[in-house]
Amino acid sequence: MTKHESAMLDTAAEAADDARNRAKRRKWLLILGSTVLSNAISYGLYSHYYGSKFISTDNAYTAAETAQVTPAVSGIVREVRVTDTQQVKQGDVVIVLDDTDARLALAQSEAELGRALRRVRGYVATDRSLAAQQAAADADLARAKVDLERREALAASGSVSGDELTKARNAFATAQASVTAAVSSREANAVLIVDATEETNPEVSLARAKRDQALVNLERTVIRAPKAGVIARRSVQVGQQVQAGAPLVWVVPVDEVHVDANFKEVQLERVRIGQPVEVKSDLYGRSVSYHGTVAGLAGGTGSTFATIPAQTGTEGSLLTFTAAGSDSDLPAQPLSYSLEDAPEVMHFDFGRVG
Repeated sequence: MTKHESAMLDTAAEAADDARNRAKRRKWLLILGSTVLSNAISYGLYSHYYGSKFISTDNAYTAAETAQVTPAVSGIVREVRVTDTQQVKQGDVVIVLDDTDARLALAQSEAELGRALRRVRGYVATDRSLAAQQAAADADLARAKVDLERREALAASGSVSGDELTKARNAFATAQASVTAAVSSREANAVLIVDATEETNPEVSLARAKRDQALVNLERTVIRAPKAGVIARRSVQVGQQVQAGAPLVWVVPVDEVHVDANFKEVQLERVRIGQPVEVKSDLYGRSVSYHGTVAGLAGGTGSTFATIPAQTGTEGSLLTFTAAGSDSDLPAQPLSYSLEDAPEVMHFDFGRVG
């Protein structure tokens, strides 16, 4: 075989190889194009018929209605019975204040109540005494009147001297004054007891109210948890002087944690209260889901309530949702109340409204 024939055979072989390669490329390009087109159609159908029924966000955080433990009375801390992260039930003793001053105040108020009772009883006894004095004055007045009338009748015949008549008139005037004084004294005393019994007398009621307030203050030296939850931010130590109203401990009700989620306004077209929600938390990852419902929509955006509200068109485009978690989810995987414990994703299902 000549060199020319050999070159022709090589050229033909290369041409056949090129044709086979081009056919393979067309085949794979057709397969790739078909796959891409199929995926695009599948994604379009999924987005239109299923995905459009959901929205999601990772701009969310857990929140809870925390309770501050504050003393109602001032005092020195005698006991602190809780530590941070400790579980407490509603009514559990958290802090005990020194009750020496409260006990002394209670004893003083009880003594004041006893004294008020005795004082009122004295008013009643005085009223009876003044009534007797008034009766005696009335009798003296009646006797002086009769004596004056008798002497006036005898004065006409000269049987009674002018001096005796003058004495009779003075005695009658004195008796009248005594009656007036007795009536006034009894009326002044009656004001203290009129329309009231011993138990309902204002002085007794005031003393009893002070005694009750002292008793309440004594009870308030024992500070209890206002609700069940976990102790957080304990800022009190034994021996510390605390003032009424100063926050000492926080109680976080982890069983009442809710989620505040932020969405853009364009995502809120079909969001309704009562729609089911699925939440995944960074704390447990995507393997754990929480289920709840939309509990409410915020009355305004965060920027609306800012000290210096934003004036640009993009600020304040987020609204807050509150999603109540399912009671069955929390005991097994409790969520902590922390800005760092942010839900990773939150889905709202528009196809179902609770």
